[in-house]
Amino acid sequence: MSAIIIDGKAVAQRVREDAARRTQALVERGGVQPCLAVILVGTDGASVSYVTAKERALAEAGMASRDIRLDGDTSEAQLLSLIDTLNRDPLVHGILVQLPLPSHMDEDRVIMAIDPEKDVDGFHPISVGNLVIGRPGFLPCTPHGVLVLLQELKIPTNGAHVVIIGRSNIVGKPLANLFTRRSVNATVTVCHTGTRDLAEHTRRADILIAAAGKPGLVTSNMVKNGAVVIDVGVNRLEDRTAKRGYRLVGDVDFDAVASVASYITPVPGGVGPMTIAMLLQNVVQAAENRMAPR
Repeated sequence: MSAIIIDGKAVAQRVREDAARRTQALVERGGVQPCLAVILVGTDGASVSYVTAKERALAEAGMASRDIRLDGDTSEAQLLSLIDTLNRDPLVHGILVQLPLPSHMDEDRVIMAIDPEKDVDGFHPISVGNLVIGRPGFLPCTPHGVLVLLQELKIPTNGAHVVIIGRSNIVGKPLANLFTRRSVNATVTVCHTGTRDLAEHTRRADILIAAAGKPGLVTSNMVKNGAVVIDVGVNRLEDRTAKRGYRLVGDVDFDAVASVASYITPVPGGVGPMTIAMLLQNVVQAAENRMAPR
């Protein structure tokens, strides 16, 4: 058996094209161009790359971006003041603070400072609450991207047993809440560092989602024959033969697991492209919300 490799780039492109069409409609109907303010504090290499990729995607979709780069020693008070200014700016529809922040800043306080109506990351407690109780609101981009991948491929979730490895606020917990929604209707098991005999749980999964941040964590003997395997992990491994001196791998032993799974996402090229695509969807949704009658 050899798994079908899920082409996240192709699915993400369709999502991005839809966001671009909605953006064009906003411009033509009301002269409104969706705008995302992206705040980067410091010069972390990975964060710079992520921000650059997001801003390129915004431009390709016809959206505007405000690239705000702050020194790593910027005070938390200065960052909060900037967010307050952006909250009150009617031309800014979404605000994204690239994480992680420098150690002297409280990430929770910074996230809570963002107007929930501009919280396109879906991290604000109000956004999280809406997700949990099933109210409309911004969904976190990576978990939503995972769900859209499955839906695009018509992989059934109704009654499926979904096992998630990882309980982060950014991926694991939102995924669990998304998959237990009535419209998705899966049975969910969440595994983490306190889980005894991880493989016992993962071998029961119809859909296995790895989001632990540990390269090669999921091996072939942990996967049921025919399971769908979604690898959210992105890990940098030193590789002197690679152009950048490192290579990206996921949490799944890809080659081995592909021999037993029915579908599998690669790293890179799987879930990653979906994250940016869903961000574009949230930004255009924020602009549409602003134009809707109140």
